[in-house]
Amino acid sequence: MEQLWAPWRIRYIQKDLKKKKGCIFCRAYRSKKDKDNFLILRTPHVLAILNIFPYNNGHLMVAPKRHIGDLEKLSVEESLELVKVVKSMISILKKVLKPDGFNIGMNIGKSAGAGIEKHLHIHIVPRWIGDTNFMPVCSNSKVISQSLNELYFKLKRCLQEKR
Repeated sequence: MEQLWAPWRIRYIQKDLKKKKGCIFCRAYRSKKDKDNFLILRTPHVLAILNIFPYNNGHLMVAPKRHIGDLEKLSVEESLELVKVVKSMISILKKVLKPDGFNIGMNIGKSAGAGIEKHLHIHIVPRWIGDTNFMPVCSNSKVISQSLNELYFKLKRCLQEKR
């Protein structure tokens, strides 16, 4: 059997994430430790954060600052800023990772698959031709090709250059 090594992930495997109380988005927005939270961008109404359990390299989540689970209850300002940040993150991901496409979506409500159902968020998942393979089917594993730390710094640098 061939083994794939991703030693940087041990930090997340050993960390008991359920011990942290409260919402990950609210906690990350309030914290001043953006790098520790992999928070890429914060605006007055929105944040963009790397998913620490990504479906693919570059998997980001964009969420309103306000703890809200209903899309229709967003203010006009929150809605506009949410879409503006999604567009900005797509632009940065294109520049840094050069994906062939994206899956972009929201899971609203537990029955729709929302892992964090009380705080809505938009997933941005970069995709490449051929990025699906036998690993998820045969071994229930996904190979992520880049560490979150490396990706975080590349995206932050690109965001700063864009301004």
